[in-house]
Amino acid sequence: MGATQHRTPLDAREREDLCDLLAEVGPDAPTLCEGWTALDLAAHLVLREHFNRWTDAKMAAAKAKGLPALVDRLRAGAPLLPWCIPGLRSLLNGAEYLIHHEDVRRANGLGPRAGRPDLDEAAWKTSRLTAWRAARKIRPHGLELRTPDGRARHFGPGGGAVLTGRPVELLLYLSGRRDAADTHLTGDPEAVAALTNTGA
Repeated sequence: MGATQHRTPLDAREREDLCDLLAEVGPDAPTLCEGWTALDLAAHLVLREHFNRWTDAKMAAAKAKGLPALVDRLRAGAPLLPWCIPGLRSLLNGAEYLIHHEDVRRANGLGPRAGRPDLDEAAWKTSRLTAWRAARKIRPHGLELRTPDGRARHFGPGGGAVLTGRPVELLLYLSGRRDAADTHLTGDPEAVAALTNTGA
């Protein structure tokens, strides 16, 4: 990873890389978002950043512009407020683009990205909120996240479900991409069943 790439915020890098991938796979390529093609995903991202609720009519209108136009709109960047406020941009857009980049990659036969500790760091930060939401759904059981390098986070009482994997994989699991996430779920059988039965 070059020095220039290091200086570019992760959300901007993920945006540009996702735009490249969308252009490469084409509008009809599948994604991990059930029922959505690459065109649907691009339309969603454009509408989201411009504070439009993505009703069926607005989605249809956005998709009618075609994938190249939507990708060009995404490449142009988000509106200045609030997306470009330092600190908020990573919170608002970092995980969004990371997850949706993986949605397109993995649905089209591209596996996890190696040698990208920046992605894992971003995912580890974001996983705090997604894991907290998942843990609320399985009360009174607890949830623990573990990574191969020995990091751990606990939510609720001990002795519950234990989800192990690289941070990006944990984030994918917790955001509903379970089948695509390279994770291992162990722990108390009741807690494991509770987590498995949630939409997390």
